[in-house]
Amino acid sequence: MPELEQALADVAAEMAARTDRGDVATYIPQLGKVDPRKFGIAVATNDGRVLTAGDADDVFSIQSISKVFTLTLALGEVGDALWKRVGREPSGNPFNSIVQLEHENGIPRNPFINAGAIVISDIMLAGHQPRETIGEIVRFIRFLADDDTIAIDHAVAASERATGFRNFALANYMRSFGNLVHAPELALGVYFHHCAIAMSCRQLAMAGRFLANAGRHPETGHSVVSAERARRIAALMLTCGHYDGSGDFAFRVGIPGKSGVGGGIMGIVPGVASMAVWSPGLNANGNSKLGSIALEKLAKAMNWSIFAP
Repeated sequence: MPELEQALADVAAEMAARTDRGDVATYIPQLGKVDPRKFGIAVATNDGRVLTAGDADDVFSIQSISKVFTLTLALGEVGDALWKRVGREPSGNPFNSIVQLEHENGIPRNPFINAGAIVISDIMLAGHQPRETIGEIVRFIRFLADDDTIAIDHAVAASERATGFRNFALANYMRSFGNLVHAPELALGVYFHHCAIAMSCRQLAMAGRFLANAGRHPETGHSVVSAERARRIAALMLTCGHYDGSGDFAFRVGIPGKSGVGGGIMGIVPGVASMAVWSPGLNANGNSKLGSIALEKLAKAMNWSIFAP
């Protein structure tokens, strides 16, 4: 696939030369220490190839990208009953907004904003201790990526807990509406830890392959989710995966994607490939500035928009 190799090389070279790299997320102190000059990209194709460029093997905090995996697990546990507690609509507000929760009686707009992911963590806690739930999430991601080295960055998790006042407020507010079953600190313990999972672009692209492959693990043939559920998760990524920048990402890039404030983005081209890009500097919406540009250029070069004829 020389065309893809060339496109990746071109994108990486252009991103390396950019000086307008956005701002790292300093509100989580550990993330503020990351070198903003870093850039990595990886593509895992459905025919089994993995192509990379830049710092694709450096690990970083995946943050909200982890919400794709926890949503997948929670749907496996409770099915469509999940949607009684979490919506499926774009929020149009910042990822940590509390305003919408008041208007909508403690039901978060979607599973990818902070409030929605905290409810997902609460659903996953049913019958388990937080440590068991966190272990289940890590094991699932290791299975998807076929990599047992993936682990939690405990310094980042501690940093999130120490500064997560808004998330504590969201959890307590939802508990007041009865949309959190467990004590807020238990659900938040799961939430902070899965957001602190550290992965490289290569590992993240590998972990996303099942969504590009009709729900199947491409190496084992094992059905992770049904093809229909894979499509629905991808649809939520397209409409809600970049917070209040989701419409712009769909407009410019045209593929399902999920961002994280660690600077990563996981993207899916159904039937073709999964990919991950990392550049720590964020734009005004909390999404990787260069990562978004890089995926836009790659999708254009490869004609990968899901809206392309």
